[in-house]
Amino acid sequence: MANPLPKEYYQQLEEIQAADFVVLELILYLDTHPHDPQALVQYKQFAQYSKQLKQAFEAQFGPLQQNSPNTSTAEWTWSTSPWPWQV
Repeated sequence: MANPLPKEYYQQLEEIQAADFVVLELILYLDTHPHDPQALVQYKQFAQYSKQLKQAFEAQFGPLQQNSPNTSTAEWTWSTSPWPWQV
């Protein structure tokens, strides 16, 4: 790869993946235990945490997904972010 990505890129991406894993597991749990108030609180906390992590990542490194908002006013950032096979 011509432009190696900084260590923080991978650290933040791993943190996002971990948070999203917890959110998905809580969704699956809540599908079978819909009246568990503690699980619902945890789901809401991790969903918000995941959202915050993604916003911070995108502000620093560019969009994560196709439907991520382009927050850069200077240019279209999809062309400057690494492609999935470059990570």
